[in-house]
Formats: sequence, C-alpha cells, structure tokens
Amino acid sequence: MNLRVIEIGVGIFVAIGLAALLILSLQVSNLTLLDNGPSYQVTARFQNISGLKVRAPVSVAGVRVGEVADIHFDPETYEAVATLTISEQYDQLPIDSQAGIRTAGLLGEKYVALVPGSGFAFGADEDGEDSKPQMLVDGSEITDTSSSMVLEELIGQFIFGKGDKGGQ
Repeated sequence: MNLRVIEIGVGIFVAIGLAALLILSLQVSNLTLLDNGPSYQVTARFQNISGLKVRAPVSVAGVRVGEVADIHFDPETYEAVATLTISEQYDQLPIDSQAGIRTAGLLGEKYVALVPGSGFAFGADEDGEDSKPQMLVDGSEITDTSSSMVLEELIGQFIFGKGDKGGQ
C-alpha cells in the first residue's frame, strides 16, 4: 500500500512537470491555447523589419496589447507591411500613434512598440471647432513608423566613420 502511494505521488509530480514544460514552451514560442477575444487589425509600413516575425508581441508602454498577424512585401512601394492584431479592449489608441520595431532581451527577439499620439492629427472640423480625437479602428494604417535597427549597419557606420576621420 505504501509503495502504491509513492508511485501515485511520483506520477502526479511528473504530470505537473510536463504541464509546466508545455506552458513554458508555448510562452517562449508566442503561442497560446486560449483565444484573446475580440480584436481589430491595423497595418503599418516599414522600410526594414529585420527579424520581426508573425506572432511577435505588439505593446504600448511595455504592456502587451496584441500581436503581429501577417507580414508581406508591397512590390509597389518596396516596403514591408505588417498587419497588427490589437485586442478590442485597447480601442482608445489615437490614429496618429507611432509604431517602431524594437528588440527585447539578449536573444534579439523583435516586437512592435506603439507610442500613442494625441489623436488630433487632422485639426479642427468644418465648423472651426476642435474635433474629437480620432482613434485607430479596424483597417486603419499607422503612417508614422520607425524601422528596425540592423546591428551590422551600425557597426559598419562606426568603423568606416572612424576610418574616414583618421585618414584626414
């Protein structure tokens, strides 16, 4: 009887350990088992997205508000277009918000950081009165973006910049 209790205890411990590993692997790969609920999609165009992937986080002030749903290349403008899915509970983001690609952690994981604007991108309405702030809605496009910094380009600029100054 005592041996049976020990075997059941070890089995429960192993099951809890496997469940913890599953949850950890899902968080590391940005996958979730649960649907985040209603959301809306906006697009942002970048000159360079270097390393940004689908399902990368979208955050405002460090708080995750959504994820990257799709990335494709626009052959007419030669830009990368990222489609961002934002949770509907964050529907008060101004239309003149800025989007930038940032790096998180030592492993270089990329994410999209949104910086809210004022919402008064278009000034007064037809009557000359100040209009209400305009918010991002499904289908909006964020026009003020900053692309990903490429480490190799920064190192090259530093090396060649120093080389030019030293030679003159």
